[in-house]
Amino acid sequence: MKILIKNGRVIDPSQNLDAVADLLIEDGKIAQIESAIRNPQSATEFDAAGLIVAPGFVDIHVHGRTPGQEYKEDTATLTAAAAAGGFTTLCVMPNTVPTLDNRSVVEDVLSRAKSEGNGVRIYPIASVSLAAKNEQLSEFADLKNAGAIAVSDDAFPLQDADFMRRVFQYARTVGLVTMLHCEDTALTGGGHAGVGRGGGVMNEGVVSTELGLRGMPRVSEEIAVYKACALAREVGNRVHILHVSTRGAVAVIRSFKAQGVPVTAEAGPHHFGLTDEAVRGYNTNAKMNPPLRTREDCDAIIQGLVDGTIDCIATDHAPHAAHEKEREFDGAPFGIIGLETSLPVSLQTLVEKGPLDVTQLVEKMTTAPAQLLALDAGTLKVGKRADVTAFSPDENWILEEETIRSKSKNSPWLRQTMKGRVKATFAGGKQIY
Repeated sequence: MKILIKNGRVIDPSQNLDAVADLLIEDGKIAQIESAIRNPQSATEFDAAGLIVAPGFVDIHVHGRTPGQEYKEDTATLTAAAAAGGFTTLCVMPNTVPTLDNRSVVEDVLSRAKSEGNGVRIYPIASVSLAAKNEQLSEFADLKNAGAIAVSDDAFPLQDADFMRRVFQYARTVGLVTMLHCEDTALTGGGHAGVGRGGGVMNEGVVSTELGLRGMPRVSEEIAVYKACALAREVGNRVHILHVSTRGAVAVIRSFKAQGVPVTAEAGPHHFGLTDEAVRGYNTNAKMNPPLRTREDCDAIIQGLVDGTIDCIATDHAPHAAHEKEREFDGAPFGIIGLETSLPVSLQTLVEKGPLDVTQLVEKMTTAPAQLLALDAGTLKVGKRADVTAFSPDENWILEEETIRSKSKNSPWLRQTMKGRVKATFAGGKQIY
């Protein structure tokens, strides 16, 4: 099987490559990149004139909902949405039913990915604790041997500093990154794992006051980020801060990085592309945790992406069924889908407005996240697996429910004009979109 992608602007940050060139895929791998490749016999041609050809996007923060919540998303719909968004590698979070806390569940996720994933690679991230109760450590070594590539507390943020310290010590021993949702639940009401009843449901500020909704203060995130970084400094393990949302959190991470602490961080397109103004009208599709913050927080996150404080972009794709989101704001679950809107929102916010160029954006969506978790992805080097995304940076389109590949439709950008669109995705040398 040979595919010749011709005339595209090939951008591969892993090789400092940015040039109009042809790319030949053969036997599922990158065979050649040259300024002009003569079409070999039997090769299928794809004309990428006017398009950017990049490594397949890598998302290290996805809620796949499998096993146990397939009514929200299953492996087939998850990977279809990924392909439409240009993603060929996904790392899935442990808040499944049952929790990703033992070998059998990890192996089940990997088996389904192989049989139903249409070539998109799925890597499980295991829970730091049994049943995500943050009382007893999971068996990290066994989980790693089964295929888990990191451990996380996402959806059930660690509160006890001594338990967090033991998590870090075990993770360091077995060589796993700890990925943390940083939230002091004493300040937010602890609504993340449930639907928020009685707890905070949006950013604490002017908008929450006007809407009469309980707020989640920025300091709840910033205290938790500081605690995680301080413990990482002591233990010496690698810590990754999930979905950074506040100006103060960016400043804390920047400070600890300057001290040489092995901390990395990510930001979601919603946290630099939207503010809490999107909640007006009690729009439950703008309800997430951490919540949408203010313009000054968005600006700080963008600056963090520019200066390297924030290492990569991740979607925090969190599908929910319509009947769950179509209810009063307090009772609706946290989370939005993001795989199919990550590229256009990032292009519009980061590239069109100028702080990053398209090469830097590609790096934040490919090479950087792959390197962060030591994944064999995010590159177009000859001999590597042919995961390739071709996209138009300029095409305008409207996000409509009926065209969303995800099983759930909970996006704050519904019926809005997007700029920038994936035109083709190749996974392992097979065109999957």
